[in-house]
Amino acid sequence: MRTVLETGSTNADCLTMAGAGAPEGSWLRADRQTGGRGRQGRAWQSPPGNLYASTIVRLRSWDPSPPSLALVAAGALHEAVGSLALLGERLRIKWPNDLLIDGAKLSGILMERSGDAVVIGFGVNLVHAPVLTDRATIALSATGFDVAPQQLVELLAETFARWLGRWRDRDLAETRSDWLARAHPVGTALSTHLPDGSRITGLFKGIDAAGALMLATPDQGIVTIHAGDVFLV
Repeated sequence: MRTVLETGSTNADCLTMAGAGAPEGSWLRADRQTGGRGRQGRAWQSPPGNLYASTIVRLRSWDPSPPSLALVAAGALHEAVGSLALLGERLRIKWPNDLLIDGAKLSGILMERSGDAVVIGFGVNLVHAPVLTDRATIALSATGFDVAPQQLVELLAETFARWLGRWRDRDLAETRSDWLARAHPVGTALSTHLPDGSRITGLFKGIDAAGALMLATPDQGIVTIHAGDVFLV
């Protein structure tokens, strides 16, 4: 586990580390990022006090589909946060890997691949919640729990290693089942903004065997979605 006071992006640094041969299980945490990134190239606000950390996974030939690592990352983060902040069912996963408290966004996860390396970055609002125009956000401190970034990342490294082992050594169905137990309930109304600019609104019907989102829509039946921004309706 390596910690730095400031960097541009822990994900970018881990991609460089992976290219130089850094092994699976390497972790980097920064107190502050100056160039943090969210999904689809969005800027990620990175004030001091929150968690900004990334790790490296080295893909093996027998591994499940790499995109399903999103289930591993979200499940491990949910377990770690839930162990330090006793929030019960207030803490839920929104597909594919955002953590929500009472429907407000607590964290984001960014996965990037280079060769056989997948870098997974975790951003968690521990004391500061960014103001976003398209969704509600929350910091963990607003719920009355005071968690330090180093405390969370040390526990996260443990839970992530455990989830990764199950994903790699057992049937993906077990990871899928564990993820679903932590997600918003089946029947939750969701709106998905697809990469082509279109939108699909429907009811959450779970995820398929590969981890893709399934929505029940009034006019198209069950629609399977592999990428998109998802919002609670």
